[in-house]
Amino acid sequence: MATVTASTPRTLPTGLLRHRAVHKLLLIALAAAVLVPLANAQWASGSWPAALTVDLTKPLGSASDWIIDNRDSHPLFLYFFGYLSNAVVISVHAVYVVLLDAGWAGVTALGALVAWRVAGVRLALGTAAAFLACGLLGMWIPTMQTLALMVVAVLASVVVGALLGLAAGLSRRMDKVLRPVLDTMQVMPAYAYLLPVVLVFGMGVPAAVLATVVYAAPPMARLTALGLQGADKGVLEAVESLGTTARQRLLTARIPLARKELMLGLNQTIMMALSMAVIASVIGAGGLGDRVYQALASVDVGAALAAGIPIVLLAVVLDRVTGAAGDGTEGHGRAGWAYALAGTVAVAVAGRLLGRLDWPDAWTLNIAEPVNRAVDWMTAHLYSGVPVIGGTADWAAHFTTWILDPVRGGLQALPWWSVLLVVATLAWLIGTWRTALTAVLAMAAIGVLGVWTPALDTLSQVLAAVAVTLVLGFATAVAAARSDRFERMLRPVLDVFQTMPQFVYLIPVVALFGVGRAPAAAAAVVYALPAVVRITTQGLRQVDPAAMESSRSLGATGWQQLRQVQLPLARPALLLAVNQGVVLVLAVVVIGGLVGGGALGYDTVFGLAQGDLATGLVAGAAIVCLGLMLDRVTQPTERRTGKGA
Repeated sequence: MATVTASTPRTLPTGLLRHRAVHKLLLIALAAAVLVPLANAQWASGSWPAALTVDLTKPLGSASDWIIDNRDSHPLFLYFFGYLSNAVVISVHAVYVVLLDAGWAGVTALGALVAWRVAGVRLALGTAAAFLACGLLGMWIPTMQTLALMVVAVLASVVVGALLGLAAGLSRRMDKVLRPVLDTMQVMPAYAYLLPVVLVFGMGVPAAVLATVVYAAPPMARLTALGLQGADKGVLEAVESLGTTARQRLLTARIPLARKELMLGLNQTIMMALSMAVIASVIGAGGLGDRVYQALASVDVGAALAAGIPIVLLAVVLDRVTGAAGDGTEGHGRAGWAYALAGTVAVAVAGRLLGRLDWPDAWTLNIAEPVNRAVDWMTAHLYSGVPVIGGTADWAAHFTTWILDPVRGGLQALPWWSVLLVVATLAWLIGTWRTALTAVLAMAAIGVLGVWTPALDTLSQVLAAVAVTLVLGFATAVAAARSDRFERMLRPVLDVFQTMPQFVYLIPVVALFGVGRAPAAAAAVVYALPAVVRITTQGLRQVDPAAMESSRSLGATGWQQLRQVQLPLARPALLLAVNQGVVLVLAVVVIGGLVGGGALGYDTVFGLAQGDLATGLVAGAAIVCLGLMLDRVTQPTERRTGKGA
């Protein structure tokens, strides 16, 4: 009797799902039977028809020329964008001067004391060690440049995101308006944000800061709204019964109750701002990202690693400190903060009196030369010619020849209407007809923009990298879900990998595989793998223990439990893992244009490097459409329902 009761609720939804899926497939087949012959007769098969393409090169070129010609004379630029740009430059310069005046000892003391007050002695020592390592690697000045840009960008992102989140959290109408905007911004690769700001502000710090703000503000807005909407109704009713005004309820109840979400939003904003600040080196942000970019351009892996290590250290320290602040485990007394501030001032003054503001050259460790020697050794011994298994260059060549080239050739050989049909089918099966319509329109927009062929090239790299990511991620997650010891060993590795900015992943793949499409795909796999492993492991571990015990009592083996119980019950988590894997892979495949990835990524890099903003903007718009399509095709209905869509 217990067995029948346990199995019946699972059988009915499965049958219903199959019925709905068949119903959708029949409707799609009927629509295809009518529309495909008409489309084939009107525009023929093959690649995207030229008759449906709109050439935006001339209008975008004209708009770009007008902006450049009027940047110094038009009132919009003089009295709005000009003042905004000046404010950004002044703010970043002021923070940078303060950091330099504090000296390396003062900045290190400030970081360590803040970490001590927030999270304790252990993290304080780690923070001090991280800052000292930046100096030892000869990257103190670039680190301060990146930190100055980060401070301004994070403050602006938090203010903008908090205001948007406040509006969405207090108004359902505003929440409905902002949600699709934030959804779209969330799936946009970071590189796509650089193009519009460069068009308006040109190359330099203002464009870098404002691109970072646009990229980093959405998580703050989303989590602020989530915290305000999820406030305890009983507490709010109790506060309202005391005769408080709406403003008093907001300040004394809603915001304090949403503290955890607000601190998580701050954490996510800081991490995304650091990632974007590094990528923005392409448009003149300077700092550590510029060192990495210049080193990658000359394939100097040693110099790239010397700048990449401080980026990783900054990311880990900022993530740990803000995460601990969100947990609220340490004391935050005013006296303690006063002592921390006094200690920082004392160390900074002592450094100034001793003339030790700048990091001593004698304390610098040059790792570029030994790293490059190691890379040369790897190139000579591991890059090719390794017996039996082959070298890394052989692996990259085989991956390109056996996987990337066939997938690209297959996609580009498909009739254009069949690609739209596949997109519509996948999106409707996993979502709703609105999801399918959005995905199809996004894919069709790529063809209209005239970049159908390079977009399919980018899509082939994404699909190949996602396949590798899912195979490795699901296998690792299954092992982590079955072994607590393995999961504990894996956790710190995933933590570090998840905090590393996207740009840093290009360094090791260039050292191992050289340049090309395969290294770009490899970097995307490494970047997306931690999220897939985490989400899948959590989904498998949250499967109802009663269902597992029931299957075990019936004599099911471990493989049968995984295949027949865990995987079906963890389906929402698996679909979410696929979705996040696709979005994250796309973000790095686009950046892979810097290391020979080609396709849309190359067009974006070329547009930025050569000042050909028309080419760059069209490629950027196509990347956004491709990201939106991939998100909708892999976005489960349960997730959209959970968001309140």
